[in-house]
Amino acid sequence: MQVILLEKIVNLGNLGDVVKVKDGFARNYLIPSKRARRATEAAIKEFEARRAELEKAAADKLVAAQSTGERLAGKTVTVAQKAGVDGRLFGSVTNFDIAEGLKKMGFEIQKSQIRMPSGPLKTVGEHTVSVAAHTDVVVDIQVNVVAEVE
Repeated sequence: MQVILLEKIVNLGNLGDVVKVKDGFARNYLIPSKRARRATEAAIKEFEARRAELEKAAADKLVAAQSTGERLAGKTVTVAQKAGVDGRLFGSVTNFDIAEGLKKMGFEIQKSQIRMPSGPLKTVGEHTVSVAAHTDVVVDIQVNVVAEVE
C-alpha cells in the first residue's frame, strides 16, 4: 500500500515521502495513529496544500524535544526494587519503571520513548539507558537501581 508520511518515521522516511508499506502496517498502525494517509490523488493534493503547516508543526515538536533532551542530559533516575543479597533483583526494572521515575522528576516521557538496548535491568547498580524524546533527539541517562529497604 502506498502512503504519504505525515511525520518522520525511523527506517521509513521523512515528512511528505510517499512510501510503499505492507497493508497491515498501514491499516493497523500508521493510519490510525495519524502518522500517514493513503496516497491517493486527492490526498496528495491536500497534503501539498497543508505541507507548510505540517512542516511547522514538525519543527515545533523537534524544538520541544530538543529542550526536553537538554534538560534530561546527565540526569540520574533512582529506582528501588526488591533484591537478593547477591545484588540480583526479584523481577526487573523495565522502561515503565523508568518512565514513572522520570514523571516524578517532572518529565513527560512515554515508556515507548525509553530504549533499553540490553533489555530489562536485572541487577542492582548504575545502568545507562537512552531516551528518545524525538526521532532526532536521543539522550543517555543514568538509572541507579537500589535494593528496596523493608
